[in-house]
Amino acid sequence: MTDSSPLLPAIETETGPNPQWAVIWLHGLGADGHDFEPIVPQLVERGWPAVRFVFPHAPARPVTINGGMQMRAWYDILGTEIAMRQDEAGVRESIAQLTALIARENQRGIADERIILAGFSQGGAIVLAAALRHPNRLGGLMALSTYLPMADKSADEQSEASKGLPAFMGHGSLDPVVPQALGLMSRDKLVTLGLDVEWHSYPMPHSVSAQEIGDIAGWLADRFAAE
Repeated sequence: MTDSSPLLPAIETETGPNPQWAVIWLHGLGADGHDFEPIVPQLVERGWPAVRFVFPHAPARPVTINGGMQMRAWYDILGTEIAMRQDEAGVRESIAQLTALIARENQRGIADERIILAGFSQGGAIVLAAALRHPNRLGGLMALSTYLPMADKSADEQSEASKGLPAFMGHGSLDPVVPQALGLMSRDKLVTLGLDVEWHSYPMPHSVSAQEIGDIAGWLADRFAAE
């Protein structure tokens, strides 16, 4: 993406004046930036620094598995075997769009090490792929009910800055959309690549639970305290 490319539209919520941290949170297939906006009040704990939550809207595009219907998607899904026949061009386009959002936070005074990338399902896949390749050290990443795309190219394209990066991964053991086995394979790959992965499994389908939200809040609190 060039500097002249328009930034993705996004919902923004700030927990206090002059945010010191940013969390850029990508939604799943067919949703939009409003999807995780209601979670913010459930996450924020007293004593946290001011945080800017950014919930971008994915572009609308035809999705093959849904009969070519136009919907918000970070990349095309070509079949039920989501880890096969991947839309690499779409994934890379979304990585570039996410990178542009990171650059905007830099321009607003928040350094990369205070930026946390988060995503659910498709959004989590983009977050994982982007974090591995980002040239500077980020504050961490949260990948929910998701998997690592382009896994076979990760080692060759990984940045040194991503090694040791703290990562929260949560997955439902009853997930029929992104099987937990695929999430576990992705976790193992990320560990091999040197990321500091905290894995959580929950008795839920392709969703987010109250327990997971509580675990995310604790993990975020650790990130803010570790600075």
